[in-house]
Amino acid sequence: MLQPSVSTTTVRAAGGELLVQDGPFADTKEQLGGTVVLDVPDLDAALEWARRAPSIEWGAVEVRPGATHWADGAWQPNP
Repeated sequence: MLQPSVSTTTVRAAGGELLVQDGPFADTKEQLGGTVVLDVPDLDAALEWARRAPSIEWGAVEVRPGATHWADGAWQPNP
């Protein structure tokens, strides 16, 4: 389960640089090209993984925090 799209960070590559934008990608009709779930310590680590995604070469990569995490033997909501 993911947090709502309002918590999204969108990442694109342009001219060899990583462009980071707060909020969802809304320039065109949304398409889901796949979902990858990674357990990382923070947004900076997630952005580094987004930089490595093959799809960054031709489109936007949406980075969104999870809504829950496993702790103390049960699923807990993320803050």
